[in-house]
Amino acid sequence: MSNPVIVALDYARAPEALSLAQRLSPESCRLKVGKELFASSGPELVEELQKLGFDVFLDLKFHDIPNTVAGAVRAVANLGVWMINVHASGGRRMMSAAREALEAFSHRPLLIGVTVLTSMSEQDLIDLGYEESVEQRVMRLASMAAESGLDGVVCSALEAPTLRANLDDDFRLVTPGIRLAGDSAGDQRRVVTPAMAVSSGSDYLVIGRSITGAADPLHALQRVRQELNLSL
Repeated sequence: MSNPVIVALDYARAPEALSLAQRLSPESCRLKVGKELFASSGPELVEELQKLGFDVFLDLKFHDIPNTVAGAVRAVANLGVWMINVHASGGRRMMSAAREALEAFSHRPLLIGVTVLTSMSEQDLIDLGYEESVEQRVMRLASMAAESGLDGVVCSALEAPTLRANLDDDFRLVTPGIRLAGDSAGDQRRVVTPAMAVSSGSDYLVIGRSITGAADPLHALQRVRQELNLSL
């Protein structure tokens, strides 16, 4: 397994994000920039992280009409990021438009579809009017993403075994909601440990608070890599 750990830079401002990034190594992890950090710090932060040598997952979860999403995907791809995502619930036409927007790029980013947020429970789906279970809805959206030409999906490791059994081996599974043993689940509902996620079929593990909230983030990252039997 090569560099499966993605550290979520869940900070409000660039200085804190850069401070942590400068303590980490591109050989030991990739980095995720989400909505709050990107809104406050913009493309300049992404460029700074890339200058440090990191692959960047730009986690903006686009969800809009197909033409708008295609334009947004094209714009962030021009930043040279490693991975971007859209909400699979935007439908086939939206996902296909996003995929087509990347065809002109010689080194295009991975395009990933978000299925069901790991903060959501079965009751949340019921409240939204869905009659499917979480696993059924994740499977439906992941299949739609694969048929639309996406490279993979964001899902909980709890759904990963079903997806791995039903989708191509090269279809990437990106798993948030990862916590080290003993850590609080916070606002996540469907959480697992790093080793459990990999054994379930996850390709990439998004880890935020277990690393960023640790007294020693570098040591926490080393714990993750040790749990996955990766060299330090």
